Amino acid sequence: MAKGREKHQAHLDAINLLGKDLSRRASQKCELCEGKGDLRPYDTAPDDEPSLDTVALLCERCRALAGGKIGPQETLRFLENAIWSPYPAVASVARAAIARVDADWARMALEMLG
Repeated sequence: MAKGREKHQAHLDAINLLGKDLSRRASQKCELCEGKGDLRPYDTAPDDEPSLDTVALLCERCRALAGGKIGPQETLRFLENAIWSPYPAVASVARAAIARVDADWARMALEMLG
């Protein structure tokens, strides 16, 4: 059990080492909605070594969104822009979230992706 805990702590430490670079990349804003509250790293590939390609800086609402929760659809229009992010972690979270939105604008945005 101690090995699992050590492995998990090493993973968290690796994510924390990305903190300054993530914050700089995101201009200290959520990389999905551009909000400024309670920003934390969100790891999109927890089984892989953390990198700037697999970790996004997200606010509390967007971390919940990344975890599968969907809020009021009219408040999620920011996903239309986020799906085009040049950062793989941000784009993948946005694409997964927008795919769960049952609205014409979301379907059209996904169609534009191809």
